[in-house]
Amino acid sequence: MASLRRAAINVHRILRSSAVANRSSIASASPAASFENLLRPQYRWVSNTTQSLDIDLSNDEKKKRLFNRLLYRSKQRGFLELDLVLGKWVEEHIHSMDENGIKALVDVLNLENPDLWKWLTGQEQPPEAVKTNPVFSALHNKVMNNLNSYASPETRSDPGQPWVRGWDDFKKGRDSPLSGNQ
Repeated sequence: MASLRRAAINVHRILRSSAVANRSSIASASPAASFENLLRPQYRWVSNTTQSLDIDLSNDEKKKRLFNRLLYRSKQRGFLELDLVLGKWVEEHIHSMDENGIKALVDVLNLENPDLWKWLTGQEQPPEAVKTNPVFSALHNKVMNNLNSYASPETRSDPGQPWVRGWDDFKKGRDSPLSGNQ
């Protein structure tokens, strides 16, 4: 109940501050534009755009805080494979990144998990904007090198095909069941 109360108070604050800040523009703007202004992210960490991310590498405290936030985002995505691959890569490379590298990393972290995994593993071709990202390129090269080094080609599907197979796929082998993955 307390979290519901806190959420209601926060919504009230956001609506009140948006209405005060946009009072002159609400009267002249269209209803869709005013609604869009009302729902825009109020805090920088909520936004999905790199331009609004305040990257300040001037002092060690701000740098450490930013690195810890990005490291957490890369390790706690909720997609185990990406948590492991992305988290380890970021942990190894974040301290050598400049401001442009960090912006590229934020762009990769803002991608959706299923799409990012399919693009990194070569199941689908990434869009051109993602393909030219230096962080994505380095991650993609690392994942593909690991796959080529440690996984036999028979265990993977053809390029461009999904890796997930259905429950009723047949296993071939001497002691395998007649049908299914049991």
